[in-house]
Amino acid sequence: MQPFAGKPTPPTDDRRWKLVDAVMRRHGNAPSSLIESLHSVQEAFGYLDEKALRYVALSLRVPFSKVYGVSTFYHFFTLKPQGEHTCVVCTGTACYIKGAQKLLDAVSEQKGIKPGETTADNQLSLLTARCVGSCGLAPAVVFDGEVGGKVTPDAMRAWMSKWSATVAPAVTDQVSA
Repeated sequence: MQPFAGKPTPPTDDRRWKLVDAVMRRHGNAPSSLIESLHSVQEAFGYLDEKALRYVALSLRVPFSKVYGVSTFYHFFTLKPQGEHTCVVCTGTACYIKGAQKLLDAVSEQKGIKPGETTADNQLSLLTARCVGSCGLAPAVVFDGEVGGKVTPDAMRAWMSKWSATVAPAVTDQVSA
C-alpha cells in the first residue's frame, strides 16, 4: 500500500477506531486536527501506541515524526498504558520550591516507582507536569484528574494508601499545618 493512497485501514477491528475516525472526519482529516485526533485516540484507548500514531499520521497525511513529536512534547499524552489511578505532581517553579521533589520521593518510597512509571499491579501511574496552573496551591498534585493543593509528603502517602483500597477517595485540598 502506498503511504497516502486512499483511506488507511485502522490498526485493529476495535470499534473505538470508528470514534477516532469520526473526529478526524469532522475536521476534514486536516493536519491541523492532529492534537484533537490524538486526544480522541487517547480518550478511546487510554494511551497512544506506535500503531495508533502511524494510523493518525497516515489519516491526516502528516509525517510520523511530527505525530510522534507532538505526542511526546505535550505532557497530557502518554505512550504507555496508565494505571487505574494517576498522580501528576507539578514540578513548576513554585511547586518545586515548595517541595515537589519530596512528594515524588514519598511515592517512590511507598510504591517503588519513579515519574513516568506504573506500579506492577497497574494500580498507580506517577507522572510529572511542568505546570498545572495552580501556583497558589503549591505544591500541587493532580489526583485522578482533581487538583490537590499544599500537599505534604504525609498527605501523599495517605493518598497512596487510600488508592490501595477498592474505593477511590474524593479529592480535597491537603493543607499542611
